[in-house]
Amino acid sequence: MTTETYESEREAVEQIKGARQRMGTELAKVIIGQDEVVEQLFIAVLAGGHCLVTGAPGLAKTLLVRSLAQLFHLRFQRIQFTPDLMPADITGTEILQQTEHERRMTFVKGPIFANMILADEINRTPPKTQAALLEAMQEHHVTAAGVSHVLSEPFYVFATQNPIEMEGTYPLPEAQLDRFMFNISIDYLAEDDEVSVVRQTTARAPQPIEPVFAGQDLLRFHDVVRKVPVAEDVVRYAVRIAAASRPAPSNPLAYVNEWVTWGAGLRASQYMVLGGKARALLEGRSHVTYDDIRALAHPVLRHRVLINYKAEAEGIVTDDLVDRLLKSVKEGAK
Repeated sequence: MTTETYESEREAVEQIKGARQRMGTELAKVIIGQDEVVEQLFIAVLAGGHCLVTGAPGLAKTLLVRSLAQLFHLRFQRIQFTPDLMPADITGTEILQQTEHERRMTFVKGPIFANMILADEINRTPPKTQAALLEAMQEHHVTAAGVSHVLSEPFYVFATQNPIEMEGTYPLPEAQLDRFMFNISIDYLAEDDEVSVVRQTTARAPQPIEPVFAGQDLLRFHDVVRKVPVAEDVVRYAVRIAAASRPAPSNPLAYVNEWVTWGAGLRASQYMVLGGKARALLEGRSHVTYDDIRALAHPVLRHRVLINYKAEAEGIVTDDLVDRLLKSVKEGAK
């Protein structure tokens, strides 16, 4: 590593550390409460991950993602997913264009050509359209008429799901859900916070959010996050948590074999470690701890562990299972 590269990375670390409070202050102009949700979104943005955002209607999911785009000076695009939405409606399509001298096919870009996409109610559109979006998330390009078109960088997808209206929906398969770094759950605010929201939104227009970083800064931060050191014991701890969620005859956790149909795959431990690196930088640390892994276990595992009907009949939800996993899996070397 050259001296110039080292100085650039150290500067980036200091930028992230110094801007944490300012980012929170700017976002607080329009978002009250939801501190844990905001932290998880910051972590995902710094790590370059996509998120599934789950919450009841009216909990400011759209406002939160739009405000996040403003905070990082990113081009924002909201796509409302409906049953009649086709893949070309989001990726773009070839059209025949007549010029003075010739007729030729021209690609017209779809709304996915932005930096931050809000895929609103992704489970309301058919699997073919879901797959087009998820392919773009993975490959960062779309293909039309055999030609590949590269998406703008940085590129994030924040997809929302309504957890209470399931009629007329197309739930995402587990393999597609696995593409999302986090499943962030937004709940109702505490009474005092809800009072503050009502007073603020009925009194005056919200203050504009001042950008803290630009898109190019985020691309640099993605590289810096990946270079944060993490001890082997901490990595092993993340791997053990993911492995403990998988039902198998060799799994000593009886409740997993009893309640789980499908456990977390390799991406779960990868995202716990990668998210832990981003969380460490946000908190001004240069190393990942066990607490970082524990703090991110719920959003990482929430959509990767499939519980069965027996668990549901006993009132068990995935978050309850993750709580038990964190109590069962021990820290330290093997």
